[in-house]
Amino acid sequence: MSTGTNRMMDEFARLMTDAAGAAQSVRKEAETAFQVQVERLLNSMDVVKREEFEVVREMAIKARDENDALLARIEALEVKLAATTQG
Repeated sequence: MSTGTNRMMDEFARLMTDAAGAAQSVRKEAETAFQVQVERLLNSMDVVKREEFEVVREMAIKARDENDALLARIEALEVKLAATTQG
């Protein structure tokens, strides 16, 4: 009788292991489907990815710095021009 009980317990354990594996597979599929839906929603809303935002932000910072440097050069040239026309 004990071997029948052991066999039944082994079968039950195997069944539970298979069920856990199936549940994990279903969970992964659900997560993937959810991520696809969220990405589709964000794309339809024209939301920018973080990496793209950071690239554009760095470009804007560089452009502002270049504009500041050019403005300083123009101001220096205007002062120099004013000094030569007055003298």
